[in-house]
Amino acid sequence: MSHDLFSPIKVAGLKLPHRIVMAPLTRSRAAQPGNVPSEMNVEYYTQRASAALIITEATQISQQGQGYAWTPGIHSPEQIAGWRKVAERVHESGGRIFLQLWHVGRVSHPIFQPDRALPVAPSALPVPGKTFIVDEAGNGMWGDVPVPQELTLSGIQEILHDYAKAARNAIEAGMDGVEIHAGNGYLLDQFINSSSNHRTDRYGGSSDNRARLLIEVTDAVSKAVGSHRVGVRLTPMGRFMGMGDDTPERTFGYIAERLNERKLAYLHLVEPSVVGTTLDEHYDPRWDEVMASLRAKFEGIVIVAGGYDLEKAKRAINSGRADLVAFGRSFIANPDLPKRFAEGSGLNIPDPATFFGGDSHGYTDYPTA
Repeated sequence: MSHDLFSPIKVAGLKLPHRIVMAPLTRSRAAQPGNVPSEMNVEYYTQRASAALIITEATQISQQGQGYAWTPGIHSPEQIAGWRKVAERVHESGGRIFLQLWHVGRVSHPIFQPDRALPVAPSALPVPGKTFIVDEAGNGMWGDVPVPQELTLSGIQEILHDYAKAARNAIEAGMDGVEIHAGNGYLLDQFINSSSNHRTDRYGGSSDNRARLLIEVTDAVSKAVGSHRVGVRLTPMGRFMGMGDDTPERTFGYIAERLNERKLAYLHLVEPSVVGTTLDEHYDPRWDEVMASLRAKFEGIVIVAGGYDLEKAKRAINSGRADLVAFGRSFIANPDLPKRFAEGSGLNIPDPATFFGGDSHGYTDYPTA
């Protein structure tokens, strides 16, 4: 049975009026001190409540999980209260919202870490990338990522506990569900990919072992809040922050099979046409085959993201490639994106200079149609 972008669909027990999802978007505008969602963040999400589903910006599960300046957390009472205001206003405006759970792993800096320790990772390897830190004058700047420390087994257990607690905090804050961020070169992706995981214990070596932490996190979060409220985001064959896997078909096929058994809300797949915030002209040509394989192995709801425009999104839904399509930059610049798509209105152009950090300019001041 074929569907179109504007047909309703049920996800996590929620009735979605169409299939245009707001992708998770790091904007680095949490209030300080404490990385707390503020009234400005409430306004930003409320403006976009016409999305079929809002997936919040990546939100650190612990202080150790932070890697960029001014990103929100979900581990303190103040953060929970801040997110509660967001969820309440989105719901009052008729919207639905999942909170994305995030641990950056090695993509961090000692200024964010408890006791200024080195960031943690599956293996102590150099990181090919920079992170967004704060200089001595309080301004945002891009800084080098140090070689991280290898996680101990007890450290992994603490992170599992942090994920479960953060998920409970999100539901306490009124969220409809949570999305586990297992892509884009962050902690869970670092364990999955052979390029970043050189461990020799039960979390390293084979594809099954490298996928172990993601499956354990998914089970811990599902036990905490119910699997029907849990989505997982993957970036198979992505190259951001030095990711790469020797056997992506095997690795991600295994993950899709294991996640399928868990009756989750959805699987969110990011196409490799985008690396970070830029288009990637050199992505692996095997992607389409891998995508079709994952779609076949995961029998639940599939969301796709990554450089989609209206026509590509329509084709993705009509062909059965996905059930929903997530839009990022289009939603940054067009708070009323579903209405614009439905009416064929023109789109505002996003301003990359205001993507990370700053005030309401480039955040809540884009005009509606």
